[in-house]
Amino acid sequence: MASLLVTAAAVAFAPVPAWAGAARDTVTEALSQRLFPLLDRVGRDPATRDRLKAASGISTILQVREERRTACGPDLVCAAQAMIWTPAEADAIGRAAAATPTILPVADDGASAQMRREIEGVNAIVRTYGLGQVPPYPQIDGAGTIDPQERQARLRAADWLSRMPRDQSAQALDPSIDYALALLDVSDRTDAIGYEPLTGGANAPAMARARTIDWSRYRYSAMIVTGVGPEINDMPLSPLGKYHLRLAANRFAQGDIPFIIVTGGRAHPRATRFAEAEQMRKALIERYGVPADAILIEPYARHTTTNLRNATRLLIAIGAPLDNDALIVCNPQQSAMIDSVQFIKRNADELGYQPGVVGRRLSSTELAFRPSRTSARIDPRDPLDP
Repeated sequence: MASLLVTAAAVAFAPVPAWAGAARDTVTEALSQRLFPLLDRVGRDPATRDRLKAASGISTILQVREERRTACGPDLVCAAQAMIWTPAEADAIGRAAAATPTILPVADDGASAQMRREIEGVNAIVRTYGLGQVPPYPQIDGAGTIDPQERQARLRAADWLSRMPRDQSAQALDPSIDYALALLDVSDRTDAIGYEPLTGGANAPAMARARTIDWSRYRYSAMIVTGVGPEINDMPLSPLGKYHLRLAANRFAQGDIPFIIVTGGRAHPRATRFAEAEQMRKALIERYGVPADAILIEPYARHTTTNLRNATRLLIAIGAPLDNDALIVCNPQQSAMIDSVQFIKRNADELGYQPGVVGRRLSSTELAFRPSRTSARIDPRDPLDP
């Protein structure tokens, strides 16, 4: 019997023009909202989508992109490459987003900058999960080493899924958005929605308590305990992670900090089933008796840069005053790294900004930190933790 891949490659699918009446896919929908808040909003509002498409030069760009995809025929690699937005195309749709009055900004730097981030996010996903480009952190990110036949199956499935109607999608603007979402789905890398909404679940008790907090009673708005992921399979917490917990529990006992934010996702080792923040919360409660309503988990961060960025997002979510310092608590080596010029450069290179200002050193394991609202920018160029 002929393989599915050979048979499927010969099938030609015409674009589906009618999106009304399509089924909702709650997983893809949630992933779209999390990774591409601006494009997702455009997809949900046909009038805004039509205004964007009518902007100067956009209809021509979209037509050229469609012709590029059509020219690929059954070649799946070519089809994936055709989904990539060129720099000129990305710049044009970014300008168009800023000029479309019904597109409201979802970031502090405006609709144009956010649109460019989202388009670059589509490109990053297609290159990494479709074309096999090595990601910036290959030990924990990307699709890993997969069988060539499996890669072909993923490309085929993503191609078909991007053509199949999905209610409330941005497909009618350009299929690349759903193609990128499908690549993450078929690669089982929907990490970005694993704990949504982050204000619920394990964080619900602390979120409720935050509404009653008199912030003026506390020296710091929160303690940020950074992650140090294990490198051994089925290890819930690394040795240094356990050290961080003792540091955190001792410091919390002084009574001048209302919340502990434990931050760390499912990063080390690759595809681990443990989220470091969950394990830290469990240990703080069970081993150290810290009240559950004093702990917030940030279970997405995969790097020290995003430890601080994502902790800042939680501070915003609980209504903490951002003109108050938080306190970073971690081992002396990591603390020194955070307090270095190299870390400032790393934030600039990887995030494009500083998630906050690292302030006075209070001890070898404690640093003051003034968070920045810039951290609220969603960036799907890191699709596992945007």
